[in-house]
Amino acid sequence: MISRRLLLSMMAAAPAASLNGIGRAETLMQVGSTPTGVPFTFLDTASGTIQGMMIDLIHAVGDDLNFKVQIQPMGFSSLIPALTSGKIEIISAAMSTSPERAGVVDFTDHPSEDKAAYPSIQAMQGYRVGAQVGTRYLDLLQKSGVFSEVRSYETIVDIITDVAAGRLQAGFGDGPILGYQFSHASYPKVRLVSEYKPFVVGPVNIGVRKGQEALVTRMNATIARFKSDGTLARILAKWNLPTSAS
Repeated sequence: MISRRLLLSMMAAAPAASLNGIGRAETLMQVGSTPTGVPFTFLDTASGTIQGMMIDLIHAVGDDLNFKVQIQPMGFSSLIPALTSGKIEIISAAMSTSPERAGVVDFTDHPSEDKAAYPSIQAMQGYRVGAQVGTRYLDLLQKSGVFSEVRSYETIVDIITDVAAGRLQAGFGDGPILGYQFSHASYPKVRLVSEYKPFVVGPVNIGVRKGQEALVTRMNATIARFKSDGTLARILAKWNLPTSAS
């Protein structure tokens, strides 16, 4: 199982015009999230609700900016279409930024420059590999010209299952998500490659639709304060995630 290291940061973008009232009266925000991104987001079977680090964070941001959060579960590939169509107003999931996504989402401040190297993946020349649908991996793997086949999957668990069954020779996914999966379940036929150097590195982000720079500024200020007062570190620690990018 091939994993990538994920630099943890926050992003946000401007929401719909109906949010002009933030700061004056409490607003209900529809937030899209996925049930398959543990520990960032996942379905808690005991409560039947989506939980995780990104859920805790968006609730904390909402408390600070005086809006309530209503989580809308959906597949990862449905998040941006739901955002741009107005079905939801915020994305809070294990989503990283990319130039393509930046075309429809305005992002808040990034806490650090991405200085990670992107070594060659030629060692997997001709392999049959898999990645989650809607992620950056899928398109980049397909365009790399390295692999004999790149298959798309709905969930990380589906990828691990096919690697174990021999239907894939390698799978790609977010390092923290794969690490959590391997620490909470036994996969005797699959190895998480700890020495692998990622060729895709990016931040995990909160995103909303373009259009209202004032809210972006307010969210930037909230996230910056969360970083300085320890709120963000406490949320990360709760989910056993690193408290600084590396």
